[in-house]
Amino acid sequence: MSSLVRHVTIDCADAYALASFWAEVLDAKLADDDFPGDPEALVDSPGANLLFIQVPEPKAVKNRVHLDLQPQDRTRDEEVERLIALGATLVDDRRNADGTGWATMADPEGNEFCVERSGAERAATS
Repeated sequence: MSSLVRHVTIDCADAYALASFWAEVLDAKLADDDFPGDPEALVDSPGANLLFIQVPEPKAVKNRVHLDLQPQDRTRDEEVERLIALGATLVDDRRNADGTGWATMADPEGNEFCVERSGAERAATS
């Protein structure tokens, strides 16, 4: 039998706060035993579980691995606006006039992630 990815683990300064942000992004929930000040926090999500681990050193360089999000019930642009309202920032706007492309964003601790087009948007341009 092969191995399975159990969690995607993200180092951070405040595990509970960053996990709370990502729980909102993914419409998921934190593990029942996670509380403010905990050194680790788990977001239980249907797509992939995210485990946030508090580390002493700050983020120093660009992520080597990042998440690509695909909205399920809204457009890419609606999702970008929702994420900005939750505390994300737009880092690099790669959206094109023809509807293709993506938006590179950062979470509240500066970890980059991308927002792609929804399945419906992809189907409309194929």
